[in-house]
Amino acid sequence: MSAPARALVGAEVTGVGLAVSGVRAVEDLLRPTVGDFEPSLRGRGMRHKDRASKLALVATAEALRDAGADDLDGDRVAVVVSSNFGNLDTACEFTDIIHTETVTGISPMRVPHMSSNVTACWVAIEHGLRGPNLTLCSGTASGLDAVSWARNLIAVDRADVAVVIGVEPDTEPVARLHRANGGRRWLDGAVALVVESTGRARRRGARVRARVGAYGRGVEPRAAVEAALGGHAEPVDLYVSAPGVAGLPAGGDPVDLTDRLGRCSGALGVLQCAAAVAWFDAAGGGAGSGAVLAVAGAPDDGEGDATGSAALVLTGPRATRQEDVA
Repeated sequence: MSAPARALVGAEVTGVGLAVSGVRAVEDLLRPTVGDFEPSLRGRGMRHKDRASKLALVATAEALRDAGADDLDGDRVAVVVSSNFGNLDTACEFTDIIHTETVTGISPMRVPHMSSNVTACWVAIEHGLRGPNLTLCSGTASGLDAVSWARNLIAVDRADVAVVIGVEPDTEPVARLHRANGGRRWLDGAVALVVESTGRARRRGARVRARVGAYGRGVEPRAAVEAALGGHAEPVDLYVSAPGVAGLPAGGDPVDLTDRLGRCSGALGVLQCAAAVAWFDAAGGGAGSGAVLAVAGAPDDGEGDATGSAALVLTGPRATRQEDVA
């Protein structure tokens, strides 16, 4: 049984930032191969942080610059992170220390680094963002879930802006897990989206990159797609999904980011949204651009994830319904 599509609420993507190995710019997500680019993780505020947090900080700074969001009211900005492996390296390091030295070997100053929400916290601290702060780890569907959570936080007036981050680091503990489960390639990187209420984006004259549309959840991809498309009337021109996913409407070959980047885990859905932005940019983003359907999560996605599937519709930055402007 599929979950009903969520009611549409005006939320716009106004900024995108990347810190992904092999991907220099958002438009590169649509290219058939990746390059040899490596993001720089040096600079202020990078010391004593795990790799996932460093990647997320770089991507977030780029997304905020891209959005021109230099007048943020920190009390009204949420941070939503999607990551399944996040600070696993820190957890393994602490376990090893406790095994050899007992808990006396752990510095109290480092204990907060063990929190599964540490990346979201570092982003909030760095940019003074004091709104809701959370991390989702719901399998490969987690990234699309995070975008939906961001839109819902805006809808219920908990925030005017949400920074959505998908991040998965290539650390040795993560690599061991992937290899043990048949993986050969996996992501090392982060992607960040700035999602704003339609009203705020309009008032400040922001460059809208995409509009967050209907969202659906289901045990299988077909159910999630049916739920999302049940709340959407426009034709879908691009599918960002793995090939052969059941339930995709006829027509068009899907863009499969895992074929180019390897397993993306919790970052997949946010990367799919960034790819949709790149596609709208290339298409001019007008009313004739159609829509993009992103689908993530499946029992046979190769990552041993059985937590369910999510689907999200994104549309181009066209004229906005008046009822969405608040």
